[in-house]
Amino acid sequence: MPSRTRKFSARLSLYFDRVTGSTQSPTASPAVHSPIPSSTQQHFHAQEMFHKAQNVIITNSQLIDFAPTDSGIGIKELLNNSMPDAFYNSSARYPPPKCHLGTRNDYITLITSWAQVQSDRTEPILWMHGPFGIGKSAVAQSCAEALAPINKLAATLFLSRSTADRDDPRRVFTSIAYQIAAKCRPFREIINRRMMDDPALATMSLATQFEHLLVRPLRSVNIPRCSLEGCAVIIDGLDECRGTAEQCEIIRVIATSVHKRTTPFRWFITSRPEESIIRTMNSVLVSPVLSRIELPVSRAIDHEILLFLTDEFNKIREDHGLPESWPSEGALSLLVQRGAGLWIYVGTMIRFIRDENSLGPEDQLRIVLEFAKEVSAKVRVDNPLAEMDFFYTLIMQRVPPKVRATVQKILLLYSTFSQYLPTITIALSLPIEQLRRACASIQSVMKVEKAIEFYHASFLDFMRDPQRSKELCILGDFLIGWRQELLMCLHDVWSHSGDPSHIVLPSNIVITKDSSYGDLYRQALGCFWVLCCVPEHPLDFRTAMSLSKIPFKKMFGLLGDRPGWSIVADSVRANLPAELRDKVIRKGRCLIPRCTNARDVWIFGYGENELVPQQAPSGFFLESPRNRSPDHCICGAALQRD
Repeated sequence: MPSRTRKFSARLSLYFDRVTGSTQSPTASPAVHSPIPSSTQQHFHAQEMFHKAQNVIITNSQLIDFAPTDSGIGIKELLNNSMPDAFYNSSARYPPPKCHLGTRNDYITLITSWAQVQSDRTEPILWMHGPFGIGKSAVAQSCAEALAPINKLAATLFLSRSTADRDDPRRVFTSIAYQIAAKCRPFREIINRRMMDDPALATMSLATQFEHLLVRPLRSVNIPRCSLEGCAVIIDGLDECRGTAEQCEIIRVIATSVHKRTTPFRWFITSRPEESIIRTMNSVLVSPVLSRIELPVSRAIDHEILLFLTDEFNKIREDHGLPESWPSEGALSLLVQRGAGLWIYVGTMIRFIRDENSLGPEDQLRIVLEFAKEVSAKVRVDNPLAEMDFFYTLIMQRVPPKVRATVQKILLLYSTFSQYLPTITIALSLPIEQLRRACASIQSVMKVEKAIEFYHASFLDFMRDPQRSKELCILGDFLIGWRQELLMCLHDVWSHSGDPSHIVLPSNIVITKDSSYGDLYRQALGCFWVLCCVPEHPLDFRTAMSLSKIPFKKMFGLLGDRPGWSIVADSVRANLPAELRDKVIRKGRCLIPRCTNARDVWIFGYGENELVPQQAPSGFFLESPRNRSPDHCICGAALQRD
C-alpha cells in the first residue's frame, strides 16, 4: 500500500473509531465544543460517507468531526440548579458594587496576594468580616475582577437575601461546580454525565453535593492542565444565605475539604460577624486553616470617601452643567463627616442626589445638607449605624403619602410572600408601570427592572424593624391595618355578592382595564390570607373573632374556576388566639360524604359554616369547590362509588 494511502487509511480508521465510540488515540486532538452544544448542529455519519462509492481518489484530505459528543443535558440541569445572577459578572448585578479607583487598595492587594500565594498568610481559607455597609461586597468584587484576567479565579458567589434567587444554600456548591465546568472541559464532561445519570444530585445534602459535584470529578482531571491549582473561590455575604445552620454547614464542608486536600482551591469568604458564623470559624475544625481580616467602621478612610464624593460630584456637575464651585468645600466636608466611614451611606447619598424624580441635584444636595446638620445633634459619634437609619427615614418621608402606602405594601409582600415581580403586581392589582412609578420615589435604595433589586439588604432590615423605622415600618401597625382593611372589604363583598358572575365590590375599589371583578376579589382574598401567615404578628382578638364568622362557603364559592394561591395553614392557626383557633381552622376527619380519606384534613369554620377546602401540601388552596373531579373529594381523596 502506498505511503500516502496508508496515512489516509489510518486517519479514516481513527475517524470511524471516534464516531462509533472506540477508544480515542492519545495523539488525536479532541473536538472543541461549548459547555452546552447546540441541539441544531448538523452531523455527518461515517457509515454513509462512501455509500456505494467506486474508484474514489482523495488527495489532501481533511476530515472534520461533526459526530455527536454529549448533549449537555447534565450541564443544563446543573445551571437550572445554580444561581447565575450571583456570579461576579452577571448582568443582574450590573453595575456591581466595587471599590472606587484609588480606594481600599491595601485590602485588595492583601487579598489578591493571598490568592496568588504571595503573602505570609498561608491558610487556604480567608475570612473578611465587618458590619453592614462597610464595603465587603465592593472589596470582593474588585478582587474578583483583578483575579479573573490572570486565570486565578475559579468561581464567585455574591449572595443576597433581599434579591430573588441569590440566597439558596442548596445552590451554593452547584453554582461553584457550574463555573468550574465552564472553565475546564474534562471536568465539564464528567459533571455532565453525573448530572444526566442522577439529576437529583443537585437536591441532596450540602456534603453530598460537594463530594459528587466537586471532589470526585476533580480527582479525574488534570488540575494543573486545567489551570485550577490554587484558584480562588469567592463567597461574598455568607450571612445573606438562607438559614444559620446552612451557613455553618457550608463553612464546615469547605474546611473538611481543606484538611483532606480534596479540592485545589483557596476560599475567600466575607460576612457580617454573626454569632453563629464566629462560633464556627473559631471551631477546632476551621480555625487552624483560617486567616482573618476585619473590615471595621473607621474614620481612617475619610480621605477615600472624599475621593469618591469628589469624583461623583464631578460627574453630576458635567451631566447637569453646574458650576465648578458646586458643591462647596464645606458641603463636601460635612458629607464626609456624616458618612462616618460607611460606604453604603455615601453611596446612598449620591444616588439620592442624582434622583431624576426631583427638582435637580442642587435641590437634592440642599435636602441632604439640611438633614445632615439636623441629624448631627441626634447621633452620637460612636454610633455611625444610626446615621443610616436617619437617612432611610428621610428617603421614606419624602415619598408622597398616597404613594407611600403602595410602596409599603410592595415591600411587605416582597419580604413576606414573594420576590417574584409578576406575583406582586397581581396581588396588588397594580400594572407593572404603576409599580415602577411608585418605586421610583425610593430609587436611591432600590430599582425595578425585570425584578426588584435592593442596593443593600439593610434597607429591608430597617423597614421591618419597628424600633428603627417606627411609623414607617411595614410590619406591626401597618400590617395589622392592611389586614383589617382587607377583611372589611371582603365582608362587604360577601354581603352583596351572589355568585362568581355577580361579584359586587366596594365603591372605592378601582377597576383597571386589565382586571375583572373576580380577579380583584381573588387578589384581595389572597393578600388577606398571606398577611394572616406572617410569623410573630398574631391577629388581635377582635379581628380573629370577625374571622371566625366568615361565611366560608361563600368565600370559596365566589372564587370561580381559576387556580388559586396556596396558604400555609399552620401559620394561620398559630397567629390566632388559642380560644378561637378551632372556630377558624382545625384538623379533623373529612366532612364530605363517601370520602375515603383516612387522614385528617384542614377544615374551616364550625357548625353550619364548616367547609373542607382543597388541600395543599402545606395547607389549603384558595380555589372553588366546583373545581374538583366528580370521582374525587375536595380534599383530594377518592370517593366511594354509589
